[in-house]
Amino acid sequence: MSAIYSMTGYANLRGSVREELGFTLTIKSVNHRFLDLQFRLPSSCDGLEIQLRRMLKERLRRGHVDLTLQLERKANVQIQLNAGLLDAYVKAFREASALHGLTGEPDMNTLLRLPGLMSAESSVNEEAMQGLEQAVLPLVDDLVARLNEVRAQEGAALAAELRASMSRLLTFATEVAELRSGVREALFERLRARLAELMQGTSVSEERLLAEAAVLAEKSDVEEEIVRLRTHVDHFTALLDAGGELGKRLDFLLQELNREANTMLSKTSGASGGNSLRITELGLEMKAEIEKAREQVQNLE
Repeated sequence: MSAIYSMTGYANLRGSVREELGFTLTIKSVNHRFLDLQFRLPSSCDGLEIQLRRMLKERLRRGHVDLTLQLERKANVQIQLNAGLLDAYVKAFREASALHGLTGEPDMNTLLRLPGLMSAESSVNEEAMQGLEQAVLPLVDDLVARLNEVRAQEGAALAAELRASMSRLLTFATEVAELRSGVREALFERLRARLAELMQGTSVSEERLLAEAAVLAEKSDVEEEIVRLRTHVDHFTALLDAGGELGKRLDFLLQELNREANTMLSKTSGASGGNSLRITELGLEMKAEIEKAREQVQNLE
């Protein structure tokens, strides 16, 4: 049995190019009809993005996937003094003091706090940046493996919920099968009473009554729908047992199950009696269960 993957997951890894340059590689995914890859990389990483895109396409099948590469610069920080701007401030201070006949010198602590006088710059050399691809690409397999561990755990939980849904559908189908004979009898009596009302004083042959009842029973019988529903449920469960990439196939089977439930409801909508009402209730419960299963299947790869 292959693993069943949810399309929702998260993983990250830390690495370094050299002592002065580290990085964090993060990947997260959510459900999507197709494989949708989005990258958040530093500038000048176009070549790295192309290779990352190719590698992820080989390892993932479906989902909206965000991959982020965040650099962590560890280079020595240098303080830069804007000497020209400092000279201009000192000169302006002294001119203002002379203009107003004041004495004193400017306070250097105050001047150095003025905007633009000092700046901290850190730089990573070009050689370190050139080694980024060689440091990042070997981590992709491990990153995807960690992502898949999370996705497999959620996929197993979703599969368990889907098996429970299929079990409930079979329970509903079994009860419908037990009730269908009572529906036929109710339809026969209803037809007999209706014909007697319409043909007062006129005898109706038993053969004619049986023929009309047979046509009506054929139109309202849900045996075929029950058989197909059970077949679809068995197929659905077999796919879960096999595992692998099955989100789209399960979604198709749920559409077929919903079609059988709709047909069952339409066939019994005109009938009366306790059995008919219960079958209608069961049909509605089937549709609710199928819809819940479809929401879960949307998250499977």
